[in-house]
Amino acid sequence: MQPQKASSDLFGFRAFYRNLRTAYRQASGLAAKLEVSPTPFELTRLGTSYGGWTFVDTDTLFESTIVSCGLGEDASFDVEFASRFHAKVIVVDPTPRAVLHFHQIAQRIGRKASGPYADSGKQPAEAYDLSALTSASLTLIDKALWTECKPVKLYMPDNPDFVSHSLMNGRSDGPAPRDFIEVNAVSLDALLHSFALRDLPLLKLDIEGAEIEVIQDMLAKKIFPGQILVEYDEFRSSSKDSKRGIESAHAALLECGYRLIHFDYPSNFLYVRMDIV
Repeated sequence: MQPQKASSDLFGFRAFYRNLRTAYRQASGLAAKLEVSPTPFELTRLGTSYGGWTFVDTDTLFESTIVSCGLGEDASFDVEFASRFHAKVIVVDPTPRAVLHFHQIAQRIGRKASGPYADSGKQPAEAYDLSALTSASLTLIDKALWTECKPVKLYMPDNPDFVSHSLMNGRSDGPAPRDFIEVNAVSLDALLHSFALRDLPLLKLDIEGAEIEVIQDMLAKKIFPGQILVEYDEFRSSSKDSKRGIESAHAALLECGYRLIHFDYPSNFLYVRMDIV
């Protein structure tokens, strides 16, 4: 029995490695097709290996207000950004566990970290250094970012251990219909109007497949953040429609003066308007 189990484990490892290698080739190929350009800017990364993001450190970020969509249970980027730049971060996420995580963080505002970051995407609130933050540093909007302000369905992940919910369950290449919760959605223009924000130096979009429509809607409404940090959730799909959607959003961003200057495997991208510095 033992040799048979070892053989099965080896086969499982080979299959996992083969799938990972295929995914890497697909990601690298599409990333190249998306024209990742050499950058004249110095890049900075904040946050954990799971929840961190890469961006351009500019003077416009100091004491700024940014919008960060998609909190989950790793707020390392948002906390470190607010602390480093004395900035205000508007966090947009309606998923129940993300809302709970935000409130756990809010209860510790002003306190130093009492433990290290976890190696997973689920951070304990005690891991965040919140000593430089005030109650005004982080604001939660418990709504889904979308193209309209209306009630929407957020579909639950297939794996109950995962935190992220998605608006995009109905895709032709998606799984069978999942359970959902109903939440309110807000459009980016409505969100900016509610905070009286005319300029947005940085926008983070980690919204589980809704980023294509949101980017296209944002550009159509003449909203041009200085930097856009986006996870193309559809990037990991083998669907031709998914790839075409990403390429369409990418082309629209280029037409509006953006350049793609950085790619973090497997699906995080950094776009900047070339006039931000």
